[in-house]
Amino acid sequence: MSTYELHKNALVKVAMGKKQEIKYPCKANSSPKYPLEIYSENMFTLKTMAKALPKPIFLSFLKQWSRWQNLDKMTVDSIVHTVHVWVMDHRVMHYMHWFQLQTGTMAEKHNMFLSLLSSYTPGSEEVTQVDQLSGLQLLQSEPDASSFPSGRMHMTFQVHRYMIWDMLSSMFVQCGPNGTSILYIPLVFISYNGDTLDEKTGLLQSNEVLLHAAVELVNLLELDMHMAHMYMTPGTEQEFFLVECMMYALQPDLKIMGCMLVGQLPPWHQQLEDHYFGHIPSCMMYMISELELECLCLGIPIKTHHNEVVPAQFKVTLIFKEASVAMDHNLLTMDMLHKVAHHHNLHVLYHEKPFKGINGSGKHCNWAVATNCGKNLLDLTVCPKTNFYFLHCLGMQEAPPAIISAFLGNQLNEVLNAINEDCPLKNFSMPQFQTIKVSGTVLDVKDAGLPHIARDLTDCNHTLPIAFTGNKFEFCAIGSKQSPSFPVTVLNCMVTTAITEIVTNLHAQMGSKPTPSDDDTLAVICRYIRLMHPVCFEGDNYSDAWVAEAVCCGLPNICTVPEAFTYLLKDKHLAMLTTDTGIFSHSELMLHYHILNEHYAKDTILSQQILPAAIKYCKLLAESTTMPKAIGIEAAPKVQVLNELAPLVTTLEAEHAKLTATVQKLIDHGSNDSNKHAQAACNLVVPAIAAMCNTADMLKTTVADKYWLLPKYAKLLLMIRSDWSAGLITCGE
Repeated sequence: MSTYELHKNALVKVAMGKKQEIKYPCKANSSPKYPLEIYSENMFTLKTMAKALPKPIFLSFLKQWSRWQNLDKMTVDSIVHTVHVWVMDHRVMHYMHWFQLQTGTMAEKHNMFLSLLSSYTPGSEEVTQVDQLSGLQLLQSEPDASSFPSGRMHMTFQVHRYMIWDMLSSMFVQCGPNGTSILYIPLVFISYNGDTLDEKTGLLQSNEVLLHAAVELVNLLELDMHMAHMYMTPGTEQEFFLVECMMYALQPDLKIMGCMLVGQLPPWHQQLEDHYFGHIPSCMMYMISELELECLCLGIPIKTHHNEVVPAQFKVTLIFKEASVAMDHNLLTMDMLHKVAHHHNLHVLYHEKPFKGINGSGKHCNWAVATNCGKNLLDLTVCPKTNFYFLHCLGMQEAPPAIISAFLGNQLNEVLNAINEDCPLKNFSMPQFQTIKVSGTVLDVKDAGLPHIARDLTDCNHTLPIAFTGNKFEFCAIGSKQSPSFPVTVLNCMVTTAITEIVTNLHAQMGSKPTPSDDDTLAVICRYIRLMHPVCFEGDNYSDAWVAEAVCCGLPNICTVPEAFTYLLKDKHLAMLTTDTGIFSHSELMLHYHILNEHYAKDTILSQQILPAAIKYCKLLAESTTMPKAIGIEAAPKVQVLNELAPLVTTLEAEHAKLTATVQKLIDHGSNDSNKHAQAACNLVVPAIAAMCNTADMLKTTVADKYWLLPKYAKLLLMIRSDWSAGLITCGE
């Protein structure tokens, strides 16, 4: 079957495709379950453990879970027995060690519960089958790690690694094949010498140092509070594209790279601005309904889902959780999206720029810090000028190595200016009725039938990497397919360093006094307001004007990815991530650095389907011009197309040969310096690919669809069905 016929069959199958329906979970009496009854039913939570364990053993575990004492053998064995009984009720055959690799993906190691015990007697052997999970298997495992990315930290023959149970993340069960289930055990991954080899260990350590520094600051400002613990509470927003599986299967660029190297936009895409928050396609609704139920069973409520800017682009938003749990939930949701989409003949694209010329996908991380009493330290409150917790947290923002600016909003800028200039600030607790054109806290929409509404204290600007949105900072610089763990770890280190510096300055300012006065605190705050001024920007971060202004402010402008990686090893940043906070050792940071560079350098592709299609079409045109001329018929239109096509084919052949030679040279003369290797890929390979792709795009407009082997943008972006039908989920037993 020809590729053209495959394309036609794919289009017919998509048009006639039947929607996948699932049954809504029901009780024994066939009545539907409430969402609260579904929530976390496949998780081994503290509540589940409390019901199953004897109270003294459960209290012993809580002390260890709170890091107050070591976990003794009796507690471990009791937990293992409880887990084993629980999973057998869920038809679990395997348990799986689940951890975050530094490549941004999740690693899995499956083990069967079933084991064999043999006893020998003279002349015979008796074998007994047992379901077994030991305390040692739960707490740690020793995988063969010779093929994991090592970042040159370890040699191939040094394979001993350890995986350790992360007790902050609950174990959970997911459906496997053929009606079975799998127990997931969240772990951290370290080397034989204790070096961090995953992304979660550094995150957990950064949480500890950040919260310790925040507790110290709060207790210094308020001696009566006696704060013992705090929590970092991020929440993620995940963007993605959906394409039909059959179209995806016909596009090798998408399968290998996750993005289209060759292609041109269809006449209609995002220019009418009619897709954002528009009517959700029915196939997406079927898929998201199943996703929400699956995630709800795992304790992951999807708060919001909607269309994004581009056709076939969508977003899901998760509820705030404790940091390590929130990162697990984001990665688990990404994995569930892939699995559920497959049930509906769809494929998820997480690449940051899968289609050129239109919006890409990102991941927003909403970052905040709360006390153990539930108080958000980034809440402005009704008297922001005296909310010293918030103002000190605000002073923590610095510019990392890129043009990174922070949007604070008119309201917050007014507060900071009032403090810095010692001006009076209006009382925001007083109700004000303003028109929608005037800033304030209440909006009067000038319609008797509509109520007055409360306005947020700040607008939001998503063109900036960091935006204050009323009670949190929204960090918008994380890639869609990227694990948020390492970026959040670096962000935590920045904040920890700044808080530690603030505490030191407060002690110096207050001298021998037991607690700083308001004047002492405001003096330190004013110092940081002036320091952070170059980073604050209220305009369009995509504009050329900001690039020029950032240069005047002394902010770096990093134009390539490999260059950005080098900033990890700048003296200031190296000290912040290692000696100042103790999150990473020098070797651990070098591991991250090498893996980032190696992953970038290897992320290239050559398409071998475009030239054959163009050459075949040229041959067809040449033959079709010869026959009309032989019988005296004018063939000028075909000759004109052939004259346009032939030079493009020649150019593409030359560019392909140049690209092949460049890649081979890079492989044969690869530098031992991973960043130089990445820089060479950026400076040599990427421009060569871009030139070849531009020529291929010109060919694409000339070669007939029948001979073009790759799906075009229109088939990928506009094939998501928009027909709507009710009854997405049926109730059943």
